[in-house]
Amino acid sequence: MAHAVRFVVPDADDGLRLDQALARHVPGLSRRRARVLIDLGGVFVDRGRVKVAGRPVRAGQAVEANLGGALDRAVGTGAAARARTEAELPPYRLVFEDEHLIVVDKPAGLVTAPTPESDRGNLLDLLARRGTGPVFLVHRLDLPTSGLLVFARTELANRVLAQRFTVHDIEREYLAVVAGELPATITAIDRPLRDKRAVTHVVGREVVAGGAATLVTVRLETGRSHQIRLHLTEIGHPVLGDDTHGAEVSRRFEPRPPRLALHAGMLGFRHPATDEPVRWVSPPPPELATWIDRLRGVAPASPPPSEPPPSPADVP
Repeated sequence: MAHAVRFVVPDADDGLRLDQALARHVPGLSRRRARVLIDLGGVFVDRGRVKVAGRPVRAGQAVEANLGGALDRAVGTGAAARARTEAELPPYRLVFEDEHLIVVDKPAGLVTAPTPESDRGNLLDLLARRGTGPVFLVHRLDLPTSGLLVFARTELANRVLAQRFTVHDIEREYLAVVAGELPATITAIDRPLRDKRAVTHVVGREVVAGGAATLVTVRLETGRSHQIRLHLTEIGHPVLGDDTHGAEVSRRFEPRPPRLALHAGMLGFRHPATDEPVRWVSPPPPELATWIDRLRGVAPASPPPSEPPPSPADVP
């Protein structure tokens, strides 16, 4: 589990190298691992990310070290660690690109943007390091969610798209597989998340797995973190494969989902430069599509056999 260790540089450590200060104040962190953590982008000094191990720290500065899976995976140092980590990343698919924006089909298991643990091995970083100019983050998908994302290539496109996401002038549609039967009528879930208004619209598309699951279409009216997963769990139909929300239901479900059964399958908006409507559709990726086909082949549970009527010989 990711966690942060914070400390304030004492007077006695004024002028110490950053990697030395980390090794001194973060339990279990050697200087070697401290240098890896710094290279990954997991260290902040006075809330700014610092990536120079030899930078001297000053008394009174606040240091934050973010420890977790990114550090555990990065065995080695420097460029070798980055290359090894990136070689293991699932590949993304470039759907559309012009001088204003980039649309990408993100696989499950790829982080959208930098996290406190690391500014490496994420989709924004991979796009920016292609060398084709700046890339701006517009919105995110959770790590285990796949599907369509748009990134801006200019400051103007970034401002326009950010405003449209703010006022919800964006078409977003998700495919999810949820536990239980959900009716083929629109269900509006209007429940606040973290004290902010959150509205999700869900409609059942197809009951599968003998009635144990339903393919649903989800449209977002707002965009809160984990909104779809939280809202569906709250109404008693968690997304299958979710290890965070409704995990117990997913663990008991057969056949087991290969990953979180949530895919951002449609994205549409007016182009930030031309104002023309644009729209993209992405089918479920193979691992999810294969599992859904298996669910469609599960027969409904047979009712228990009724007691046979007594034979004449059995009647008193």
